Amino acid sequence: MRKASTLKKIRPIHLAAVIFFTVSGGPYGLEPLLSYAGEHGAFILLVITPLLWDVPAIFTVLELNGMMPITGGYYKWVKHALGARWGFYEGLWTWFYTFVDLAIYPVLFVQYATFLLPGIAAYKIWLCLLIVWSSAGLNIRGILPVGRISLLLAGMVLVPFLVLFTVFFWHHAAPIAIPAPSLKGLSYSSVGLSLYTIMWNCLGWDNVTTYAEEVENPLRSYLTSMAIAFVTVIIVYVLIIVVAQQSRINHDVLTKEGFPALGALISGRWLGVLIAAAGMASTLGLYSANLLSVSRLPKAMADDGLLPSKLGLLHSRFQTPWFSIVVCSVVISAMTLWTFGELIIIDVTIYGAGLFLEYVSLIRLRTKDPLAHRPFKIPLGVPGLCVMVAFPVGVYLLALTGVFFSATEIIKPALFAVGILLTAELAWQLVIWRKPALRK
Repeated sequence: MRKASTLKKIRPIHLAAVIFFTVSGGPYGLEPLLSYAGEHGAFILLVITPLLWDVPAIFTVLELNGMMPITGGYYKWVKHALGARWGFYEGLWTWFYTFVDLAIYPVLFVQYATFLLPGIAAYKIWLCLLIVWSSAGLNIRGILPVGRISLLLAGMVLVPFLVLFTVFFWHHAAPIAIPAPSLKGLSYSSVGLSLYTIMWNCLGWDNVTTYAEEVENPLRSYLTSMAIAFVTVIIVYVLIIVVAQQSRINHDVLTKEGFPALGALISGRWLGVLIAAAGMASTLGLYSANLLSVSRLPKAMADDGLLPSKLGLLHSRFQTPWFSIVVCSVVISAMTLWTFGELIIIDVTIYGAGLFLEYVSLIRLRTKDPLAHRPFKIPLGVPGLCVMVAFPVGVYLLALTGVFFSATEIIKPALFAVGILLTAELAWQLVIWRKPALRK
């Protein structure tokens, strides 16, 4: 077996592209925000939510990954800080949520392809399977091909939006008038759904650490790459909502037809086609980058005896967890029947629970091992960390309770997600029944 030290490692510019696709992939998915939050609520929620939801997560990832830049990332952090049981919870929850997350992208690919070729929707299943298994083949070849493809696709995603912004601001003669920020008149459930929409478009910062040993100079690379990705994501999100507001596009049309409809409204069908093509590139990049992340997790858990050992098998040539990639692809192939809105609810609910364990691990390690080497350290003491953590936890609880106050069908996927969270204990009992030594 080839030693880890001789493996080719990804560089910061490619890592930034992989992080961009792991977390965002462009503003696709933000379309329902104006319908949920309205003209006055959308902008304030879009600005505040990433600050409360993302920034604490990024800082937590940088500190913990600096301490332990190892394959398995967040799973290893939680296991080290809280023990095997909670590490198992973290790994299993993240595995489940990523299956749900990955199921979204082939469906979205077909949606954007339909804007270009309406008749292609009849081949939805075959197109979804083609995306799933071609991405599996790319991931089996290793992190470098994924990084190079991600960089190419990131350009294909961002350039059409740069064209959109340029065309709009060049021809928009009237002053830019951003509606006064206000949540007045919004129902509790509308705020919850708005938060879910934004949170889904800004999650996954911890996912990029599962392959830390495959990154060149991890501390510096992650710090630089995360900063580039975060700034890019926020700028694109703010600009697209401003353009959508100023264009006066019907919110229901935007929700149903997506940003290609906005492009067509601003400058004709050619721009709509360009943005639809970018949407297809975005879904491919999102799928490949997230599969890269999730496929490393089962290997790390299998190496620790928490999952079947076959999940740790490495490809003889590329030294990648090929069996894990194949298993993930089989499960995802069967999970494309949920609607986009339902998948977002399930996705964020499960992800938020796992993120909470990472915050607890951060605080626990500060008290348990305060003198450990931390190449990057959040400039806060334990009380300050508790305050920092309270913000994303508060946003998560507000979103979750908002959905449960809803009278719509959206409550069903939320209940399903809670059920998935509870199954982790049943799975743990099965693990320790087979391996009693893990009780210690």
